[in-house]
Amino acid sequence: MELPTRKNCHDRPPSPKEHFRRLTWIGYRVRTIVVIDDNPSMLQSLSRLLSAHGFRVRTFTSAESFLEDMPACNADCLLLDVHLSGISGIDLQRQLTSSGTDLPVIFMTAIDNDATRQEAFDAGCIAYLRKPFLSKLLIDAINQVP
Repeated sequence: MELPTRKNCHDRPPSPKEHFRRLTWIGYRVRTIVVIDDNPSMLQSLSRLLSAHGFRVRTFTSAESFLEDMPACNADCLLLDVHLSGISGIDLQRQLTSSGTDLPVIFMTAIDNDATRQEAFDAGCIAYLRKPFLSKLLIDAINQVP
């Protein structure tokens, strides 16, 4: 398989799909980040951001839809909204933990308070982000995942 190359500095950078193929071709394992949020525009912007940073991204609008497809996800990390309709993000984290699934979780929320933050950390999150958050904070949190 021949990799596409840039001919000069004026060529466009590789698309996320081309970038992923290149990384996979050279043996680098691309990590999969699952994003669960009931806000479609938030899902789209996070998907674009994470893809641009070289991650494979799977998005879900509810905890229930994630649970249906979880075995096929091969997730390395969950980016999870705290306040989802249906099963909340914190309840999903507890459910995963009690079933023996040990996925690193980064919680995000627009409604921040001390009780919710404490509940999120008690549930076992590795990071807690208040929306809107800087993309660097998210990428740094994901890069802490082994």
